[in-house]
Amino acid sequence: MNHPLPEAFQARIQQELFPGLELLHALDTPSPISVRFHPNKHHADLGVRSEVLWCESAVYLNERPQYVFDPLFHAGAYYPQEAGSMVLDAVLRQLHLPADAKVLDLCAAPGGKSTLIASFLENKGILVANEVIQQRARILKENLNKWGYSNTVVTNNDPADFQRLPQFFDLMVLDAPCSGEGMFRKDPAARDEWSEDNVRLCSGRQRRIVMDVWDALVPGGLLVYSTCTFNANENEDNVHWFMQELGAELIPLDLPAPIVQGRNGIGHYCIPGITETEGFFIAVLQKPNETLIRQRFTRKSEFRDQKDPLDCEKYVDLTESDVINWNEKLLVLPSVHVDSMLHVQAQMRLQKLGTMVGEISRKGIIPNEELALNPFLNCFAGRIEVTKEQALHFLRGDTFPLSGEHGFQLITFENEPLGWIKHIGNRFNNLYPKEWRIRKQF
Repeated sequence: MNHPLPEAFQARIQQELFPGLELLHALDTPSPISVRFHPNKHHADLGVRSEVLWCESAVYLNERPQYVFDPLFHAGAYYPQEAGSMVLDAVLRQLHLPADAKVLDLCAAPGGKSTLIASFLENKGILVANEVIQQRARILKENLNKWGYSNTVVTNNDPADFQRLPQFFDLMVLDAPCSGEGMFRKDPAARDEWSEDNVRLCSGRQRRIVMDVWDALVPGGLLVYSTCTFNANENEDNVHWFMQELGAELIPLDLPAPIVQGRNGIGHYCIPGITETEGFFIAVLQKPNETLIRQRFTRKSEFRDQKDPLDCEKYVDLTESDVINWNEKLLVLPSVHVDSMLHVQAQMRLQKLGTMVGEISRKGIIPNEELALNPFLNCFAGRIEVTKEQALHFLRGDTFPLSGEHGFQLITFENEPLGWIKHIGNRFNNLYPKEWRIRKQF
């Protein structure tokens, strides 16, 4: 291989005998291919080899599909995700959380864990998915829009900004920026970039991030801390430091046998060669109980209830949702969480809030792509089923001969919505977002 494993990394594994010599061999073998299916959308036929033991609706594939040329991928029917990071699903199902938990995914892009958390919450509670880098925050927004839950917010903030939301979140998930030893298997360049100095640098950064957001966790709240590294500095040592400095308690976990316990019983590892993963560490800490600050939430003046929903009910099931007008854009939020979600918006830089139904025009609503891909809200009846070839042309932004009724219509493939067109007789206007369109030739 042109990019051998760093000598210092190899020496550490050989000397410590943890995570085990199997790791060194496994890092030079091909990465397993895994995806997680959306629980409420059509399951694509992808050539499943076996199930992922620790995550519901997750499987290993025989070979890597051409995702970009699969309309169901664009419909948010599944999400390609590294199997090790999916252990978050098994962890979440063991935690004692309120039924309407407020969850922060702090370093969330590109969205694998956020979409997993959204499925776990099942439209209950609130998920705030944050990414500090703006371009990555846009990718996060796109992936959450395609996954299609209305109890989600996407923010673009520094971790320290969450001090504006004291004692707000019941659960924080921090997949911390790390030295990336778990990337050695699929990204040879990561081997060249690794150094012991970078390990120490990452360890210090991870501590600062947790200290910056700790006040936003409710008393007794939970922090899920994870990395894709194998070293103690960024994993067990940091968890122990959080316990000492913050008085946090380590929460025991019961995970499937291929997942091994960390050094000194702290956290758990998915280790290549033992599990079919690229490598992952996870631990859960609980904040000490202390006085709870009672918060009052006030709405920002630019938001108002949409008293006249126009023809919203033609598009949206509003049984448990409210419609909010934001600068002539109609947003749908869960009724029980409107004030809390708008409180987050008032304090943070927003990329996404709930689900956008569409924009108000002189002739009614121009429906938005976010609504098309939300299987829980979208109740629009006008649908046109297309072939795979037609679906790919639609996803490229093309127009082509297509029979159908005049006006707005949903394009579907295998009964899954892909997006909107406006049919005008012998042709149609393609409303699929320009920034999402397929650019590769097929």
